[in-house]
Amino acid sequence: IPEPETLFDDYKNRSATLAGNEMEIDRHFDWAYDAKVRKDERGEVKLPKPDRYGTPEYNRMTPAQKAKWNAHFRPRNQAFLKEFAGGKMSHKELVRWKYRRYMRNYLGTVKAVDESVGRMLKYLDDNDLAKNTIVIYSSDQGFFLGEHGWYDKRWMFEESFRMPFLVRWPGVIQPGSKPEQLIQNIDYAPTFLEIAGLKIPGEVQGRSLVPLFKGNAGGWRTSLYYSYYEFGEHRVPQHFGVRTARHKLMYFPRSNEWNLFDLKLDPHEMKSVHAEREYIKVRRELTQEFHRLREQFDAPGFAK
Repeated sequence: IPEPETLFDDYKNRSATLAGNEMEIDRHFDWAYDAKVRKDERGEVKLPKPDRYGTPEYNRMTPAQKAKWNAHFRPRNQAFLKEFAGGKMSHKELVRWKYRRYMRNYLGTVKAVDESVGRMLKYLDDNDLAKNTIVIYSSDQGFFLGEHGWYDKRWMFEESFRMPFLVRWPGVIQPGSKPEQLIQNIDYAPTFLEIAGLKIPGEVQGRSLVPLFKGNAGGWRTSLYYSYYEFGEHRVPQHFGVRTARHKLMYFPRSNEWNLFDLKLDPHEMKSVHAEREYIKVRRELTQEFHRLREQFDAPGFAK
């Protein structure tokens, strides 16, 4: 499985809060809970931290389910434990093993979801419902798959900021079309209301996507506002920001830091250019847009 270029990110040249995260495959991927190497399989082998949790899903399984779990994981875990106990795995090789385990489990889950979606689409086809049914596939956020050394989500970096959004609407959406406009999940409700022929309340903050479905992108938004209010899970700090087609501005109120990224020249977001002179105009424009959007959405103040 190819690894991302940023698997061993050192978190330099960006907010100091990045280095304080607790969602690295290296330092925080739990052996039992995340990697599925159960404690009762290890014998005398001592694995490095973290090793705080168990596998609660295993305890809920039926005997038949446990048998399938064991048939899949146990021989692979024993092979890994034997190699690790031999003392020849370097630190990076251990990280790469955890990354591959993570990805294989993730891709297995995706495959199962894909099969279920396929069954649903087949049902629509078999029952002559496909032509009169809109199918939308989306998610609540993206997910890190080793980028920046991370698993989980939360950050405004592209991998968790972006979301899948696939739509099939026979007779309206051109098959294979890939619009590039900026959309958000706050657009879903007004979209469904318009499709249903209902009035969209004035207090709804999103916009109907129906014009985009029909190929009419005139007057569409050119920026998106982002907010992450929590502070605790995985030690991801509160941060807020604005993204345009090319640039992204992020603000970390607790450390009072600003990061600016040029997504065309730095698609992996490895270096903030907020302090660079050639980005003064961009920085000013995005800062103004950031505050405009906060006012538009009546965003609460920052907790420091």
